[in-house]
Amino acid sequence: MTIHEPQPPTRAVPRPNEGVWPGLGTVPRSPVKGRIAEGLFRRAVRSLPVRVEIGDEVLGLGGPTMRIVRPDAFFRRLGNDSKIGFGEAYMVGDWTADDLPGLLEPFAATLSTLIPPALQRLARRWVEARQPAEEANSLEGSRENIHRHYDLSNELFQLFLDETMSYSAAWFAPGSDDLVAAQERKIDGILDLAGVAADQHILEIGTGWGGLAIRAARRGARVTTITISAEQAALAEQRIAAAGLADRVQVLLRDYREARGSYDAVVSVEMIEAVGEKYWPTYFAALDRLLKPGGRVGLQAITMPDDRMRVARNDYTWIHKYVFPGGLIPSVESIERSLGDTSLHISERRSLGPDYARTLNHWNRRFQERWSEVAALGFDETFRRMWEFYLGYCEAGFRVGYLDVYQLSLTR
Repeated sequence: MTIHEPQPPTRAVPRPNEGVWPGLGTVPRSPVKGRIAEGLFRRAVRSLPVRVEIGDEVLGLGGPTMRIVRPDAFFRRLGNDSKIGFGEAYMVGDWTADDLPGLLEPFAATLSTLIPPALQRLARRWVEARQPAEEANSLEGSRENIHRHYDLSNELFQLFLDETMSYSAAWFAPGSDDLVAAQERKIDGILDLAGVAADQHILEIGTGWGGLAIRAARRGARVTTITISAEQAALAEQRIAAAGLADRVQVLLRDYREARGSYDAVVSVEMIEAVGEKYWPTYFAALDRLLKPGGRVGLQAITMPDDRMRVARNDYTWIHKYVFPGGLIPSVESIERSLGDTSLHISERRSLGPDYARTLNHWNRRFQERWSEVAALGFDETFRRMWEFYLGYCEAGFRVGYLDVYQLSLTR
């Protein structure tokens, strides 16, 4: 079937600066892989509720629109490594969408079946990239991985997060779309699961920008909070001081493996995703070691189904390359398995999956609305499209249940 060359998009997308985005400006030299990818893509989208425009040709059952504006480049990137190329093609403008999360939703819903399983296994073995050894979450590797994302710019995160500076799933009250209230409700929820009360000494693993530590201190607790992000630690200390709680909260630049002491409660919100499967037993052993007898752990974790986690555990994806190096999303079952050598078990749980989709939608809209301010910080058009794809892809995953997020209470 002939592919007609489309008209140029109404807004030209600049080619990436090779000094900032090495390799992105060069289309892979893989015409055979590109033709194979094109055939598989066409076969897949015919049965999806999307509208795919390739010049004058239209594929799909109808729905959110995807416009492939540079077909040859798009299919070559896809053929070179589908788990990375699809996102990279969006970053450079090979394709566009009128509703990115809506378009990605049916792709996310059928992620395990879009490509025949036999071809998936073949691609994993011979085509797709493997996790780089340098991104393993050793003490040194973890610091570098965290630095690459969380130390991008405090000002960037301030522009699209709410005033609590919470970079994790909110928990919306019925009938409310207030993000600040939802983030405060989420924090209260995890503190309640850990049994945090006045005059307790609690440990937080993963400071973020201090929102949870501030709220725990306002309950009357003393808080030791640890992070390996120097940028986050600096702003967290400023925010804690501004809240008048510097005497109740101590911020330490320290890895969870280096934590010492004994605490009435331990809390950790969406930090386990950065630990890496190899180190999950070490992480949970640390929680067990640091918790006083009778204490509780409040853990918030993004999760995926156990069968998908087992298949994807060694994958190197677009998210790894551009957003969260070294990460792996656990399943609830893998958390339970990792707790097997500790005295801890899951005693309570609640799912916030749909709430995370709403949270991401808030962040994405705010990012778009404030793009001129983000650009003024020095971020370019390629970064804008990268961040759009990251937030949109995650929102789609939570919408369809491919991803979930749980608040868990761990007790002895």
